[in-house]
Amino acid sequence: MILLFDIGNTHTHLGLADGKRVIKQTDISTLAWLGGGAAAQVKKFIGAAKIDGAVLCSVVPRVTPRVKRFVRATWKLDALELTPTTIRGVGIDYPKPKSIGPDRLANAVAAKFHFGAPVVVVDFGTAVTFDVVNSKGDYVGGIIAPGLAAMTNYLHEKTALLPKIEIREVKSAIGKSTEHAMLVGAVHGYRGLVRELIGQLKRELRVKKLPVVATGGYAKLIAAKLPEISAVEPDLTLEGLRLVWLAK
Repeated sequence: MILLFDIGNTHTHLGLADGKRVIKQTDISTLAWLGGGAAAQVKKFIGAAKIDGAVLCSVVPRVTPRVKRFVRATWKLDALELTPTTIRGVGIDYPKPKSIGPDRLANAVAAKFHFGAPVVVVDFGTAVTFDVVNSKGDYVGGIIAPGLAAMTNYLHEKTALLPKIEIREVKSAIGKSTEHAMLVGAVHGYRGLVRELIGQLKRELRVKKLPVVATGGYAKLIAAKLPEISAVEPDLTLEGLRLVWLAK
């Protein structure tokens, strides 16, 4: 079995995979690697599975060596870290490859493998990120916009009368309350943002059809009424890590 670590600022997404797919996943707090407790949580997640390899991507540099040491101490294995140097499955045509978030590279690998090229990944996380693989199969860049929760939380924190809201589907485009109006801006507004940016990417890539794969916390919600999105893949980053490990 392959142990997968997608180390983010808030959560570390854990995955367990074989040669065909990601079998299961869970989240633990990234702070647990600094304060203790992460090792026990990982072992509980794995259970009796035999670990043959480990691969990680990380946007938290101070945590990365701790995860590597844990893997080495527990299974006598060297965890493969996904970087622009170790990536497999896509090329990179970008001025400063080291500045690309490794989770974004993992997404690009998985999207190209399953949907071909060109392809775009839209990740609805803390930020809404677009990652673009061109027709040659190269990662060529992307787009970053504020995330839904970041936008609505900012409005709540910076204004006296706007409430903190729980983002959910809303039908009418005319808000009948403050909360309703904020939901329209968030849900319908972000669908419009995604639709327009996909249109711009099609024109720049000079293609009529462009597979778009959504992942991240609000992917299913936003994609529900957005036909431009081809598929929703919650475990896309973990799948990319799995594919990189298999191709090493």
